[in-house]
Amino acid sequence: MENHKVFKMAFASVYPHYLKKTETKGHTKAELDIIICWLTGYSQQQLEQQIESRVDFETFFAEAPRLNPNIDKIKGVICGYRVENIENPLMQKIRYLDKLIDELAKGKAMEKILRK
Repeated sequence: MENHKVFKMAFASVYPHYLKKTETKGHTKAELDIIICWLTGYSQQQLEQQIESRVDFETFFAEAPRLNPNIDKIKGVICGYRVENIENPLMQKIRYLDKLIDELAKGKAMEKILRK
């Protein structure tokens, strides 16, 4: 597996950027956290523990209780790549998260973001 620099970045160091993007577009931390928990299966408390522990992205996704079974419904382009075609499983999970946050920032309805 390729060793991408982002894999070893602390999730907690990127989270504030996610939050800024979310809030700049008129959305809330609660909405951001709902999306992250939906994708990973973390509870709100578990998510906060992961942030406080400053785990890297690799650990963040490895320790995720259960990836959402609708993850394969996340489709589209993020950072110039179609998320459904990314071959590295960890990079794909990171880009899924990026895509969901991007959808929130663009004003997509939560029920569509959460693939309901």
